[in-house]
Amino acid sequence: KDFRYLSTSSCFELEGCSNAEEYVKTRHAMEIVGIPVETQECVFKAIAAVLHLGNVTFEAVDDDECKVSPAGGAETSLSDAARLLGVSVEGLRSILTTRTRRTPDGKIVSSVSVQAAGNTRDAFAKTLYSRTFDWLVDCINKSIGQDPNPSSVIGVLDIYGFEEFKRNDFEQFCINFANEKLQQHFNAHVFKMEQKEYEEEGIEWSYIEFIDNQDVLDVIEGFGSQRARHAGVLDLLDESCKFPRATNSDFVQKLYSSDFVSKSSRFSRPKLAKDEFTIQHYAGNVQYDTLNFLEKNKDFIVLEHQELLGDSTEAFVRGLYPAEPDAPSGVQSFKFSSVSSRFSKQLSELM
Repeated sequence: KDFRYLSTSSCFELEGCSNAEEYVKTRHAMEIVGIPVETQECVFKAIAAVLHLGNVTFEAVDDDECKVSPAGGAETSLSDAARLLGVSVEGLRSILTTRTRRTPDGKIVSSVSVQAAGNTRDAFAKTLYSRTFDWLVDCINKSIGQDPNPSSVIGVLDIYGFEEFKRNDFEQFCINFANEKLQQHFNAHVFKMEQKEYEEEGIEWSYIEFIDNQDVLDVIEGFGSQRARHAGVLDLLDESCKFPRATNSDFVQKLYSSDFVSKSSRFSRPKLAKDEFTIQHYAGNVQYDTLNFLEKNKDFIVLEHQELLGDSTEAFVRGLYPAEPDAPSGVQSFKFSSVSSRFSKQLSELM
């Protein structure tokens, strides 16, 4: 809140407190990894736009229509965000307060409620921040200068610690899922494959007992072909996210009503918490609160956002939003993706 981007003094100011020293340190770090000064300015402008978007609020015109609130500086924040992103104010206003459906007869633009506008604003800001972050990671990786075709590589994996708190959210679920994957990888190589090799070579040894956690992974990510799929927790989460009006309670009911998930010995339903579930991980039981699961997992690619920022006057912003080769057609104007599916894919690539 109360954020100002002071391009003239090359400094951020947050709540009236100057952060010029941190700004200079960040500039220096970006120079070390080879990001030109002009591009650094573009990165800061994109992040500043994210912060300004957080100050854009809405008020209802009626039940299914809203507008940017004229009070509290929301209009100024909208203008500042548009300027920093290199797009028109009206274009930005339109993608936040309306929804476009594409039909064979053309586009149909309809107004949205205050809640829907707020969700759109948040999704828009989250995607902008995420793409800027990914761009920075890519720059850092390139600056390391690793040979893309080496004969051998020594890699260091700094893994997440297993997490269990008083309240465990979507982040803890993903982190513990990653730990289950790594534990299974360890089991497979140290116990299964090594002991099989001992048997083949006729080496005398004492069989090492270990707990196989494959059934935990099955209940989390499911298994089987598309035709004979046993849907796991992540499958059911993605399925719930595709319904705009679905709630965390709907998601939990899907888990409870799924024979595959609910009958697993690794899954249990807490007696006193109706919107929670427990997974028996290799490291112990963890009870998850689903309140934010759907919201944190959603990652829609909205065509209107893509088109607006793809035509930005800022080259950096245009680069963050290249045209989608498989843009959706028909009545939908968005393509559903999810954080969990990307996380699963990255884990598989790591394995």
